[in-house]
Amino acid sequence: MRRSWPLLLLFIAQFLCALFFVFDILTSVLGIPVRPMPWEWRELLEVAAALGLIAGLGLGGLALLRARRDQRRAEEKLRRASGAFMELLAERFDEWGLTAAERDVALFAIKGMSTAEIAGLRSTSEGTVKAQTAAIYRKAGVSGRSQLLSLFIEDLMRDDGAIRPMTGAGGLSAK
Repeated sequence: MRRSWPLLLLFIAQFLCALFFVFDILTSVLGIPVRPMPWEWRELLEVAAALGLIAGLGLGGLALLRARRDQRRAEEKLRRASGAFMELLAERFDEWGLTAAERDVALFAIKGMSTAEIAGLRSTSEGTVKAQTAAIYRKAGVSGRSQLLSLFIEDLMRDDGAIRPMTGAGGLSAK
């Protein structure tokens, strides 16, 4: 909030500067009589208005650069989180002893694909995919897709950044 009041003042100054120029043009075009002012004052107002508009242009550019920088930071954080999630998946799949086919099926299931979609992508039958998902759930110590996904969400949401330890052959750890 502290950084926004100078921008608000600049916005008001720019508005007044633009208003001055528009008023000046309209009075000339429409032939509205205006009380003359000394040329020194007029020049001073025009210079101040132009400086206000230039300052707004500069601060607008800075705001754009800041927004782009923030966007790059957010994209980098997302990239890192995505990489961390993929590392977490690989680590858990190793711990559970999943086969290559089970790893593929587990990844597609975590992505939210249906059994039919997974079977189509893997060029296999739905029965094979169902058998593979049952094996994945057994090895992970869960009863279904939502519990499988919750294992990873729980790891990613831990406050200390550590990955929860596994107990036994893929069962949930005691807290």
